[in-house]
Amino acid sequence: MKGKVLSMQEAISRFVADGDTVVMGAALEPMIPFAAGHEIIRQGKKDLTLVGPISDILFDQLIGAGCVRKVVGAWIGNVSEGSAYNFRRAVEEGVPAPLVLEEHSNFSLALALLAGQMGVPFLPTRTLLGSDLARIHPSFKRMECPYTGDKLLLVPALKPDVAILHLPRADAMGNGQIWGSTGLTKEAAMASKRVIIIVEEVVEREVISHDPSRTIIPGFLVDAVVEERWGAHPSPVPGHYDRDHHYYTRYHLETKDREGFLRWLEQWVYGVKDRKEYLKVLGKDYLKGFRIRTRYLSTPVDYGC
Repeated sequence: MKGKVLSMQEAISRFVADGDTVVMGAALEPMIPFAAGHEIIRQGKKDLTLVGPISDILFDQLIGAGCVRKVVGAWIGNVSEGSAYNFRRAVEEGVPAPLVLEEHSNFSLALALLAGQMGVPFLPTRTLLGSDLARIHPSFKRMECPYTGDKLLLVPALKPDVAILHLPRADAMGNGQIWGSTGLTKEAAMASKRVIIIVEEVVEREVISHDPSRTIIPGFLVDAVVEERWGAHPSPVPGHYDRDHHYYTRYHLETKDREGFLRWLEQWVYGVKDRKEYLKVLGKDYLKGFRIRTRYLSTPVDYGC
């Protein structure tokens, strides 16, 4: 394949540097780029600032591996089970390293990325004025609207160095399509300086052009396309596979203490060289349980004029 298609190892090596601000997975609970996160750990990236609305346990894994200096986010935990133990250890005990935390709501994070996308320094809102976030966030400021006199809260723009986003498909030039929950995927891509998209399949340009309204990320924004089947496991990808609830339960039980997490890390990240080996360890029979069984096809549309 030509175009911008790279291996996962090459994409992470070329476009993610120590100290970068990285937005990872912006579609809320689905399509979280776990394979990319594991490669970041293998390559030993350090001092990252992670940005995300609902990071699930990916941020927890990166924190536990010592890759993270700061988190800008709305929620970190284990969706199925509650606590994210590495996150808690970092905040409460400084293990494996102290963690700076900049708290957002999903809405304020959306405003910050949208402002970054638009190229404006901030966006105003009313809703956060009644929350503790208005009091504790270090960068939120208040102003009086020059038109109405209303009180407003200003959310400063976020412009990450890199966006790493998982999508169902793209062509080799990076025109990426998504369906289902899109969350902040478009805003994250538009606001970031560099964009890596991970896809379940790289398709011909004609497939993309036949359904253009699903193209949420234009190829001219994209630096690398990585075809990595099951690259979002254990999170779901619409039309490809369901959420692996068992994984989250096992992770919860196995990472309650630091030693347990290090054993988990050795088995599932350092112990496999890439996602293909990871899938072999899981086994085909296990993965069959999460393949899509029932198809819910969208209604065809006519683009004729």
